[in-house]
Amino acid sequence: QVQLVESGGGLVQPGGSLRLSCAASGSFFSIYRMGWYRQAPGKQRDLVASIIEGGNTNYADSVKGRFTISRDNAKNTVYLQMNSLKPDDTAVYYCYIETVTGGTGYRNGYWGQGTQVTVSS
Repeated sequence: QVQLVESGGGLVQPGGSLRLSCAASGSFFSIYRMGWYRQAPGKQRDLVASIIEGGNTNYADSVKGRFTISRDNAKNTVYLQMNSLKPDDTAVYYCYIETVTGGTGYRNGYWGQGTQVTVSS
């Protein structure tokens, strides 16, 4: 069993900053990929940023230069530092992790419950 606990969401004014955290716990051999997705009303769930074991990162074009993803392997936690926030960033942000099963090498994906981020004046 794997559990994800998200925190850090809230209300912020345009141009402000916010940091999201997601901590994973449970049984797994290792975590290969960790990431953040978001879903605004009436839109599909899209990738915001992701990071893999080796530290390679990937960002959506809309957040490049403003958001930074990082991970603390000792704490099994992924972070998303969001700067220069704008109203278009308003959405529910979901944490995602992809674990590796020992022996088989199979990967399993898990979703967090989601945290609301609202950018408004």
